[in-house]
Amino acid sequence: MNLKWLWNGVFVVLIGVAIAGCSSSKQASRDPFAGQGSPIYPGKGPVPWGGGRYHVGKPYQVAGRWFEPREQPNYDKKGTASWYGEAFNRRRTSNGEWFDMNRLTAAHATLPLPSYVKVTNLENGREVIVRVNDRGPFVDTRVIDLSKATAVALDFKGKGTAKVRVQYIGRAPLDDNGRHLYAMNKELDRGTPLRMMIAKADRYRGKAPADAVMVAEARPAIRKPVVVAPPVAETVAFTPETPDVLPSAVEAEVSYFVQIGSFSDGDNASRVRDQFASVWPVQFIELSGASGPVYRVRLGPISHADDAETALSDARAAGFGDAKLIRNEALQAALQ
Repeated sequence: MNLKWLWNGVFVVLIGVAIAGCSSSKQASRDPFAGQGSPIYPGKGPVPWGGGRYHVGKPYQVAGRWFEPREQPNYDKKGTASWYGEAFNRRRTSNGEWFDMNRLTAAHATLPLPSYVKVTNLENGREVIVRVNDRGPFVDTRVIDLSKATAVALDFKGKGTAKVRVQYIGRAPLDDNGRHLYAMNKELDRGTPLRMMIAKADRYRGKAPADAVMVAEARPAIRKPVVVAPPVAETVAFTPETPDVLPSAVEAEVSYFVQIGSFSDGDNASRVRDQFASVWPVQFIELSGASGPVYRVRLGPISHADDAETALSDARAAGFGDAKLIRNEALQAALQ
């Protein structure tokens, strides 16, 4: 036997194994999950906020499944959410940040890092804005993995999983010290449309308290049966709470409204208004009916046609099958 030939063959095999190992290591370092293989924060005290890098990454494989990270500006998906905590706490995330289970963060398999998403618990109506800074989940068909704090805010920590809706908002700043995320949740509380949140949070975060508590209370949507009143065509009497919906203002500033319905009970109408107020601007209009006051609820004003279509879809998905889209010109005629 030619020992030199045998040694050369073994050497080639060893080199091939080494190259494969390096390739696997590079793949793992490119899209690591904050798991057992990622570094633990070496310091004491709270881990730093933000930092890391903007990261999308190349396609990668986990447990036989391929994932393709990419920009997804229209991402809006419903599915199962899970949460992670102690086992991964203080470990490095996929974009180089440090995971803190007591902050409003999340892992997603393909969205850009870091970015903001709105997560709504479809089982109880609770909602919150979180910072996506990690990769995952890689179990079954789950759509997002949330921090322990987020699971508490959405009230499903004890159950382990929940049916959720995940809506992409946009890129999150690298240098956030927690105030921008705080400001995002304040805008959510105010009912700011998703497409406007980041710009408004940019202006507000300087006003956020230095010790802002990131486990923001997520307001549950009220979902009770409502009674829809018969259509009426009486003169509109605008309430003091909606001075900005006068016909002249409507003509000058807006393009679209989504008509939800008219209600004979003011409390029912108020519940419907509150149900949508965290997502869309809402008009609450009192009408003078033959049998007493009637209350009309509209989503709007909405400036962009695509946003208006989304609002219409949201209304119908919430059970208001008769909701309809109204153009500004039609609304103006209806008010005259």
